[in-house]
Amino acid sequence: MTFVPAKAVDRIKTAMKKFQPIVAAAKAKDVNESDTVTIITDMLECVFGFDKFKEITSEHAIRGTFCDLAVEIDGDLSFLIEIKAIGLELKDQHVKQAVDYASNKGADWVILTNAVEWRIYKVIFGKPIDAELTETLHTLEFSPKNAEHLQNWCLLAKEGMKKDNLEKHYTVKQLLNRFTVGAVLLSDPVVNVVKRELKRLSADIKVTEDDVRELLQNEVIKREVFEGEKAAKASKLVARSESKSLRKVKEGAQKNATVNEAIAVVKAAISA
Repeated sequence: MTFVPAKAVDRIKTAMKKFQPIVAAAKAKDVNESDTVTIITDMLECVFGFDKFKEITSEHAIRGTFCDLAVEIDGDLSFLIEIKAIGLELKDQHVKQAVDYASNKGADWVILTNAVEWRIYKVIFGKPIDAELTETLHTLEFSPKNAEHLQNWCLLAKEGMKKDNLEKHYTVKQLLNRFTVGAVLLSDPVVNVVKRELKRLSADIKVTEDDVRELLQNEVIKREVFEGEKAAKASKLVARSESKSLRKVKEGAQKNATVNEAIAVVKAAISA
């Protein structure tokens, strides 16, 4: 679990016990958007630990209404919250306007919620501006005995936001997924290691990098892992990492060469 003080974990456990029946009753009544906003504001305070009067604000409301909230920590916009009525099914397109606004303000996160479901989106600063669904919290499914539930709810806690836990969680999810692992397996360093180990099994065997890569793609890794948009994104991530590592090696070699030249000059001066 990402680091969050024990008192914050205890607060979340206690508050969720209170809010689960409140949210369930509101859902059964199919309350309107403004009533949903009231519940969410109270949850932001009681569950996540934000000061209702100092850190929860509607001044960033996109449409000039009171139905969109934002959370500010130490005067900085931490995340924008797009709120829908509790009975409305959430869809990715609901956050487009909020994401555009957040990007203009330099905020990295947008939350889409109807109190039952909390979707956490990472703002992707590209052309065009985009958002990636990072995690989804389910109020009525929360169990204080489930470590994963606790970890995910702690991501939005004030204490966790101050520790940048949400960004760390996103980074881990970017790395620990089948597409990134698949891209790593198909990368030159790994393919070379596999080729070397296969040749070690038999000195006479002739194996090329292409042989190994073809075997991995056709026989070992599921095709869906290295095809599609997510696979392409993972391949670019791994390629950038390889380029960075290669650049460091070259820079190190150049630095060593410069040092050796300097030593040679000094030795020559001493000999003279």
